Amino acid sequence: MGILEKISEIEKEIQRTQKNKATEYHLGLLKAKLARYRAQLLEGSKTSGPKGEGFDVMKSGDARVALVGFPSVGKSTLLSTLTSTTSECASYEFTTLTCIPGVIEHNGASIQLLDLPGIIEGAAAGKGRGRQVISVARTADIVVMMLDALKGDIQKELLTKELEAVGIRLNKKRPNIYFKEKKGGGISITATCILTKISERMINLILHEYKIFNADVVFRDDCGTEEFIDVVVGKRKYMPCLYVYNKIDQISIEEVDRIAWQPHCVVISCNMLLNLEHLKDMIWRYLHLITVYTKKPGKKPDFNDGLILRSNCTVEHACHAIHRTLVQNFKYGQVWGHSAKYNGQHVGLSHKMAHEDVLLVTKK
Repeated sequence: MGILEKISEIEKEIQRTQKNKATEYHLGLLKAKLARYRAQLLEGSKTSGPKGEGFDVMKSGDARVALVGFPSVGKSTLLSTLTSTTSECASYEFTTLTCIPGVIEHNGASIQLLDLPGIIEGAAAGKGRGRQVISVARTADIVVMMLDALKGDIQKELLTKELEAVGIRLNKKRPNIYFKEKKGGGISITATCILTKISERMINLILHEYKIFNADVVFRDDCGTEEFIDVVVGKRKYMPCLYVYNKIDQISIEEVDRIAWQPHCVVISCNMLLNLEHLKDMIWRYLHLITVYTKKPGKKPDFNDGLILRSNCTVEHACHAIHRTLVQNFKYGQVWGHSAKYNGQHVGLSHKMAHEDVLLVTKK
C-alpha cells in the first residue's frame, strides 16, 4: 500500500470515528500518523520522480503576495487590473498554466503579486500542478485566496483544507509550545497553564508514534492535539490570509454585506473595478508594512522616496535599509512622528519606528 492509499484510509477512519472521551486517544494517534505520512509524501516529491518545469520566480520588491484559488475565479483578471502585467484571461478553466509575476505600486512600496495556476481538489496529494503551486505559496509573505462570490464558502473550506494538508496554517498563531529532543532522560512534560485539550498520556502517545522517547516539552498555552503535532513535525508555515470574493456585481447587496463582515474578507468586482483600492490597503495592512522618511541636516524631509520597512522595526533596521555600513558609524538618530515623545527626539538603534516617521541619522 502506497503513501497516498495510507493517507486515504486514515482520513476515512477519522471520518468514521465518533468524537468522544473513549475515542480521543485513537483519533490523536490517527492524526499523528496522517501528519507523518503527509510529511513523507512532500519529502518524497522533492527527491523522487523526473524533474518537471518549476515555478521559480526571483523574489523582488518589498514583499511577496501569492494569489491562489480554483480555476476561473478571476485571478488573472485581478493581476492585470492591479499591475502593469498582462495575464491571459478567458472564460475557460486553466487559462494560466505557470506562475506569472506582477508588481503592485502602493504607498511607495513595490509588492510582488504572483498569479498561480488554479488549484484543484486533491492538489496536496499531487493532482494537477498542486504541489508546485503550494510550494510557491509557502515562499510568500501573505496569501490572497481568490473566491467566487456565487459559490458560497465551500471554495474557502476546500482550499484551506488543501493548504493545511501541506503544512500551511492560515490566520493562525504559532502554538506557544517549547519542544526539544534530547539524548536521554525520558520525556519531561511541564505546563504553565491548565491543559484542557490534551492529556499527558496523549502527549506520550504522539511522541512514541514519531519514535521520540527523550524530549523536553513545555506548554505555555492551552493547546490541543493538532497544534502539538504541528510543533513535533515542524516545517509549518503560519501565514496571514485575505479571502477575496470576486464577482459581487452578480449577487444581492444583502449577500455582499454578509460576506464583507466576515473576518479577513474583502469583496470586489474585477470587471466593474469595485473596491480594488480597499483591497490594496488591506494587502498593505496584512503585510505589516510602514513607510519611514529620511531627512538630511538643515533640509526638509524627502517625502518622495521613503523606506519601506516592517512594523515593529527599529532605527537599526532603517539604517541597514539606507546603507549596510551606517550602523557601524551610527552616533545617534533624531525622530519626528508618532513614535517620538517630542519632535526631534534623540534616539538610539533600538528605538521602534512608526508609520510615516521622519528619521535623521548623525554619524560619528
